[in-house]
Amino acid sequence: MTDFAIDTSQLTRKFGQRETVKRIDLKVPKREIYGFLGPNGAGKTTTIRMLLGLIRPSSGDIRILGKDLKKNRIEILKDVGSLVESPSYYAHLSGYKNLKIMTMMHGISESRIKEVLQWVRLEEAAHRPVKGYSLGMKQRLGIAMALITEPKLLILDEPTNGLDPSGIQEIRELITRLPRDFDITVLLSSHLLSEIEQVATYVGIINHGELIFQGPLEELTERSKPYVWIETDRPLEVAAALNDNGWDAEPDVSAGQLRTSITDRPQSAEMIRFLVGQQHDVYRVTEKKRTLEEIFLELTGQERSL
Repeated sequence: MTDFAIDTSQLTRKFGQRETVKRIDLKVPKREIYGFLGPNGAGKTTTIRMLLGLIRPSSGDIRILGKDLKKNRIEILKDVGSLVESPSYYAHLSGYKNLKIMTMMHGISESRIKEVLQWVRLEEAAHRPVKGYSLGMKQRLGIAMALITEPKLLILDEPTNGLDPSGIQEIRELITRLPRDFDITVLLSSHLLSEIEQVATYVGIINHGELIFQGPLEELTERSKPYVWIETDRPLEVAAALNDNGWDAEPDVSAGQLRTSITDRPQSAEMIRFLVGQQHDVYRVTEKKRTLEEIFLELTGQERSL
């Protein structure tokens, strides 16, 4: 039995002569939160649409929950919930009635509605018209509608897009509970690096249609060692002195500091003692780890933020 909820092989999509998704091997482990990360236009939504059978791949294979999507599309999609772009609902109806329509369509007991409303914390607003919901509440209703069929896999495309900080926090808390409390695998697509960093356990980075990194979040962050900033009186001289004595240092004169990759505590202490012994003033020593964004920019060779 496969350990992957989603397993693609050389998945490719062309529009005319242009390849928007290029031979990607997506491996989404079961019962994990997989952060599918990349700038707008990188190929995330196209990939998701192929996973949901909304568009056909130009080539390559897709296995979802251990089954071939080409041969078992209807059977597979019964176990998949999704929220792609904005949720679809009847605005003049209440949240409860929208969910009741879903239960009738799928032959599910109405008792399921109370469960999902509790999960997404919409019990108090359940009988109010959806047109009066905040954007965050509408997104939570969309997730409730995706969860009503008790899916084993939930695919969310930019679920926090346009939300205020409070709404983002609500969605984030809900997503992190799903694998732990309900045994659901989550594929979460986002261009917001901070969101992926805070909720995902696995990460796939796509850029220009190519999957340029895939693995545990820890593996991504460990790719770049932390470094130490030293604020001092004469950064140019201090950097030269450190380099002459076997330490690596890169000055930033305008900021009055220098950077070194020496983070070992005994070595750092020795380095500071050396500087003080050389009559240099040390104002502040700060360790900084590279953010996911910095690692992303390093991987893609881009010099701009997402």
